[in-house]
Parts: sequence; C-alpha cells; structure tokens
Amino acid sequence: MSGETGSISPLALFVQADIIVKAVMIGLVLASILTWAIIISHHFRIKRLARENERFERACSKAEDVDRFYDARGREDIPSARVFAAGVAEWRRSTSGPTTDKEGTRLRLSTAMHSAIGAEIDKIADRLNILATVGSVAPFVGLFGTVWGIMRSFSDIAGANNTSLAVVAPGIAEALFATALGLFAAIPAVIAYNRMAHSINRMESKLTRFAEGFHATLSRELEREG
Repeated sequence: MSGETGSISPLALFVQADIIVKAVMIGLVLASILTWAIIISHHFRIKRLARENERFERACSKAEDVDRFYDARGREDIPSARVFAAGVAEWRRSTSGPTTDKEGTRLRLSTAMHSAIGAEIDKIADRLNILATVGSVAPFVGLFGTVWGIMRSFSDIAGANNTSLAVVAPGIAEALFATALGLFAAIPAVIAYNRMAHSINRMESKLTRFAEGFHATLSRELEREG
C-alpha cells in the first residue's frame, strides 16, 4: 500500500489501494450500477402496470357482457387481464357440463384467480431480492475492505518504523473509502427495496379486490343460472 500523501480523490484512493481492497471497491461499484439499473427499470415498470391495471379494471367494471369483454381485451399483457382471463377460463371449464356444482365452481374460481395474482406478483417482484441482498451485504463487504486496508496500513507503518500522520493517513483513507462505497451501494438499495415492496403490496391488494369483485359477478351469474 502506498505511503504517498498526494491526492485523496476517489480515483487516487482506488489506484493506491492494494489488490484485495481494489477487488472490493470494483465489486461494490458494480453492485451499485446493478442496483440503479434495477431501481430505474422497476420504477417505471411498476408505474406503467399500475396505470394499465386501473384502466383495465375500470373498463371491466363497466362491461355488460363478460364474454364479449374477454374476447376484446382478455389477452392484454397486464396483470389484471391475466387474472381476469384465469377467472373466465375456470368459469368456462366449470360451467361447460350438463350440471354445475355452484359451491365447487366458486371455490375453483377463487383458487384460479388468486393463483394468477400470486404468479403476477412473483413476476413483478423478480430481481428485487438483489436489492435486498445488496442492501444487507454491501456494508459488510465495504467493512471487510476497510479492515483489510487498515491491517495492511499498520503493517506498512511497522515496517517503516514511522507513525507520523503523513504515513498513516493515505492507507487509512484508502481503507475507509471501501466502507463509503459499501454504504453508497447499500443505502439506495434498501430505500428502493422498501419503496418498491410497498408499491407491489398495493398492487397485490388492488388485484385481490378486483378478483373478489369479478368473483362476485360470476357468483351472481351462477345464481341466475340456478
């Protein structure tokens, strides 16, 4: 590890660090880049899906004929449409025979739509576990780099038999920079994960309410048929 007292800019701190601390810094920078890519892509995706779900659900609530609405919009590539399609598909299977088991049909409709909701939420939440991992692990990776760098710095100090600040400062600064990078990667990851988890939970609640409303519509249809 270098004992030079020149610049302590981030680039200089990286260049002066030893190979282990450099590897830690590079890993944390890559984790930060991946974190921001996930944050940006998921933010816009969740907002778009929430908007499209709301439009679909409003249109569905105004539809007078379920089959006609399904033929027109049931194959749209959005969560609400797939939950709706799961309900219609189960409805058609359960009522296609000469007799209909009303209670069994209601149970199967609920199961089919809630399974569809679970599948949609799993797809939307894909890669959010990376944010959770970065948020929890990055500070410790940065701390490892700091501990390693300080150990090397003290080793260099002992070898030089010189404890002046000019000798100590560069090595300590390089080591602490690894901790700073760990926090730089972790803090946005934790904030984004919590925020997106909240948004996804809200979407799941809205999909559940939509499924329950559609289930009620189909239940009334069963009563009319009986």
